[in-house]
Amino acid sequence: MPRMSKAEKQRSHSRILDAAALLFRENGIGATSVSDVMKTAGMTHGGFYRHFASKEDLVEAAFSHAVDGVVADMERESTVEGRKRSRQAYVSKYLSQEHVEDRSHGCPLAAMGAELARTGNAHAQAGARAVARMAALLQNDPEGAPDQGLAEMALLLGTITLARLADTRDEATQTLKTGQIAVRLLQDHWH
Repeated sequence: MPRMSKAEKQRSHSRILDAAALLFRENGIGATSVSDVMKTAGMTHGGFYRHFASKEDLVEAAFSHAVDGVVADMERESTVEGRKRSRQAYVSKYLSQEHVEDRSHGCPLAAMGAELARTGNAHAQAGARAVARMAALLQNDPEGAPDQGLAEMALLLGTITLARLADTRDEATQTLKTGQIAVRLLQDHWH
């Protein structure tokens, strides 16, 4: 069997990460097997160990990959006005019915955070790093109150969780509207 080029290996690695990030968010970490990930990636189970030593390694890498994907737009912005627009777009998308209904492409903290926290190991540390990273990106004024970004992140996570628990779409919509009001009040408070 011919050896895989570095570029081919990187493409395969990315496919595995994409599949794992999607499945872990959609089904949960515990309910998703390595075989499920590899099947979704269009690869054989045996090829997994060319990329990762264990499922635990995959979980951390897939979680980080998912976080990178959801914050990339905010991190790319270099101007104050661009960062502000990017933050507002992020919050608007976060507190949307689309995000409620599509956890597989949404916030990895909202979808996987509770499972990561229960592990009490490197996964929980990866979750804590993601919270700090996302809170820093949500911080309206880098020189302002350091807890503002964390408070906003808490509101976002809580709102999306409650909206997903709602019995009806109307209840979920009302929860989202309430979360949007709370975020605006919080932003106004720290301006």
